[in-house]
Amino acid sequence: MILPFQNEPYSDFTKPAIRVAMECALEGARKHLGALHPLRIAGRAAESAETFSSLNPANPSEVIGIHPGATPAQAAAAVDAAWQAFPGWSRTPAVERVTYLMAAASLLKRRKNEFNALLILEAGKSWIEAEAETSEAIDFCEYYGREMLRFESPAPLVQLRGEHGWLRYLPLGPAVIVAPWNFPLAILCGMTVAALVAGNTVVVKPSSDTPTVAAHFVELLLEAGFPSEAIQFITGGGGSIGDTLVAHPRTRLISFTGSRDVGLRINQLAATPQPGQIWIKRVIAEMGGKDAIVVDSTADLEAAAAGVVASAFGYQGQKCSACSRAIVHDAVYDSFLDMIADRAGMLSVGAPADPAHTFGPVINEHARKTIQGYIERGKSEARLVTGGGVPAGDGYFLDPTIFADVEPSSVLFREEIFGPVLAVTRASNFEHALALANDTEYGLTGAVYSRTREHLDAAAAHFFVGNLYLNRKCTGAMVGAHPFGGFNMSGTDSKAGGPDYLLQFLQAKAIAEKTG
Repeated sequence: MILPFQNEPYSDFTKPAIRVAMECALEGARKHLGALHPLRIAGRAAESAETFSSLNPANPSEVIGIHPGATPAQAAAAVDAAWQAFPGWSRTPAVERVTYLMAAASLLKRRKNEFNALLILEAGKSWIEAEAETSEAIDFCEYYGREMLRFESPAPLVQLRGEHGWLRYLPLGPAVIVAPWNFPLAILCGMTVAALVAGNTVVVKPSSDTPTVAAHFVELLLEAGFPSEAIQFITGGGGSIGDTLVAHPRTRLISFTGSRDVGLRINQLAATPQPGQIWIKRVIAEMGGKDAIVVDSTADLEAAAAGVVASAFGYQGQKCSACSRAIVHDAVYDSFLDMIADRAGMLSVGAPADPAHTFGPVINEHARKTIQGYIERGKSEARLVTGGGVPAGDGYFLDPTIFADVEPSSVLFREEIFGPVLAVTRASNFEHALALANDTEYGLTGAVYSRTREHLDAAAAHFFVGNLYLNRKCTGAMVGAHPFGGFNMSGTDSKAGGPDYLLQFLQAKAIAEKTG
């Protein structure tokens, strides 16, 4: 019997035994750094003439893993292998597929600290951020397993006289999973296991910044019982193999999380039918955000300041849900600005392997230079309140940065920076604040802090985002409670971790039999 879904509880690292266990996991992970992680095609390990290394962004001289750079031919072979494996896997009973997924959840629970350590070392996550991510991956396994059982026994149709009718949900085919670096376990896990438990085969293509986490997760799926032929694992640059994976005529769907520009490119390429292709490819795209938190004149300012700083600077602002715009009512603007500047100044910047540091590096040198470019631009467009510098050290560190008096026409207000930069804008009243919040091409997350019921209700009706939070931060969506996905250029509003998500990996077949 499968019990009702519950979110995985977080470990409390203030408890000495739990803290020591995490320290041991980090020590153990470091003993295995620098290993070669092969491709997996048609159930077999494969190599390539070219390799690349993933690095610790807090200490770039530390190699986390070595990975083959797959060729376009290997990418095409992976899709072909997924196509060959699809008939057998799709006919595997749903209950059996769910059993494998529950086994994967159990393995993740037992090895939580191992994956936490990989996230800290390869993605630059703090202990708390890593723990939240691994817990979310467990939640995706547990939740989607239960959801597949629901879709295996759909609600009955209206029965016409003289007929018996029923509905079946069928898998689609080979699914290309293009995962991001900022949630290299949770998002990769969610997209991958949703496709697999629905009966699709997968070609998993992680980010080149965080492929080692992905390699370990694929090994875990195989250990849980998923057949190796159903899971292809491909590493390499998206520029060299991405088009091959998306355009392949046997690719049935693409599940992507990443930037707006890459998502649009995938959507455009997938929409063009290839010779031999007999279906319209389905694209599930979660893209960027330019997320705003509105602070009303009646807000609890202490709670709002805590929420804005946590949303803006958690994982160094490298979340599509991060607060990059604080839109503050004129009556509380100056005092609120002082509050968030003080809180940002108290963040401890440094290598996240040390739990005393809650603010780590950005993912790579290219990202740091891009963010620095926005900071320099911001100095000519707005007032720098705090940050803007580069801390000492070898890692890809930046100071948490706040700009005030940012105009709606400013680059800081309009473009996704994907780093620790917060733009603060003054609003004359709540209606003006809501209009400013909606003045963006994105529509992913948002939040409102207010004690005025009418204003909260107005936000619920008119703040145009896929995930709206009232009197809480705009990051930290929980599986089952906050189905996640956004509007406009933020993607296809897939609602990951919600009751509609698996439908995107399935197709419905209605059957009617004449009985009299």
